[in-house]
Amino acid sequence: MSIHSRTRLLTHIVWSTHKKTRLTPRNLRIELNTYLRSYATGHSMRLINAFVNPDHIHILIDLEPSQSVASTVKLLKGASSRWLNQHESLNTKFSWGRGYGAFSVSESHVHRVIQYISNQEKHHRARQFTEEFKEFMHKYKVDAANR
Repeated sequence: MSIHSRTRLLTHIVWSTHKKTRLTPRNLRIELNTYLRSYATGHSMRLINAFVNPDHIHILIDLEPSQSVASTVKLLKGASSRWLNQHESLNTKFSWGRGYGAFSVSESHVHRVIQYISNQEKHHRARQFTEEFKEFMHKYKVDAANR
């Protein structure tokens, strides 16, 4: 058996809309979620789960050896903003905010992260995105001042 590059690089990626602009039509967010899954598949990305909230997005992805977090986020943000700006129900120019959060996920926590992403609507009834993101930064020991 020859050895080829094999990876299991599970990453939970989160980014927000520019100036917290809200994508309010639920059907538009569902369509965007479907589009992102299709785009990822077409670009050899192993997207495990995704959820588009009104002002941010969560994605769990298993990165291929040739994919970096930065290039993956750039592709997903670029393609999805183009798709949104071509959508007839959007009355204004859309853009994602700068930056993102990317957090490693151990194999033993995959199901918990999938559940967390799937339950975003319920989760955000009680907590705003900014609070959630601060918790991620604390939990993963990311010093925001040094990044």
